[in-house]
Amino acid sequence: MGRTEGARHIEAGMVGGQGASAFEVRPPAVSGAAPVLPAGLALPAPAHVAIIMDGNGRWAARRGLPRVEGHRRGVEAVRRAVRSSIDLGVRYLTIYTFSSENWRRPPAEVADLMGLLKLFVRRDLAELHRNGVRVRIIGDREGLSADIVALLDEAEAMTRANPGLTLVVAFNYGGRQEIVRAVRTLARACAEGRTSPDDIDIDAITAALDTTGIPDPDLVIRTSGELRLSNFLTWQTAYAEYVTTPALWPDFDHDAFVAAIGEYHRRDRRFGGLSDKTG
Repeated sequence: MGRTEGARHIEAGMVGGQGASAFEVRPPAVSGAAPVLPAGLALPAPAHVAIIMDGNGRWAARRGLPRVEGHRRGVEAVRRAVRSSIDLGVRYLTIYTFSSENWRRPPAEVADLMGLLKLFVRRDLAELHRNGVRVRIIGDREGLSADIVALLDEAEAMTRANPGLTLVVAFNYGGRQEIVRAVRTLARACAEGRTSPDDIDIDAITAALDTTGIPDPDLVIRTSGELRLSNFLTWQTAYAEYVTTPALWPDFDHDAFVAAIGEYHRRDRRFGGLSDKTG
């Protein structure tokens, strides 16, 4: 699927590789300057875009390739999405890389996915760092192998002070599981006398989540045409706008990203109030 074809296939939805690193990010001419947006995107990009990257396996199956090849091509699409986010002025990009439920997949596929994660960190972390990208990892690290945990820790530590795009990697992540962990944290605080049940409100729960300090997503994009959240950012997406495209994740490109943002700007975000357009 070409760049313009991917963009044509964007449609509104109520959801609900292995190549060398090549981000080639162009630094802004002036620090803090507004990004130069491409023709056809007059309005600014949403601050936080979250993506459910779906369709790697189907992409491979349609071409008679092994599923791992679809995942490799999916890594290339991640690189494109990072480049696009920087070019368009997105401040936070969250990618759903491995869910809590993905452990149900065949062991060989899980091993392939873990291998691709290791490869991505080893090949791309230094370049992300050079381009000012800050990496945040969300998800449960309990039970992960020591080498995977070390890589995740390294990615966060190396980029912690970077001022550019924050790339939030949801790994071994589930929205319901995240809420359970937050509730347990607050329950322990109550049991230890550090807080009171009466003090637990929306802000307290938000602060106990993996995403503390990260603004809620403005836009959630899901590829492959599916219309569901799949346990992704369950708490944080209460007021997000959803856009789905039938393009499979390995085909998702810059023009498709721009088209999704264009659809986002056609929405009337009321947050439970009245529309500024209709009064």
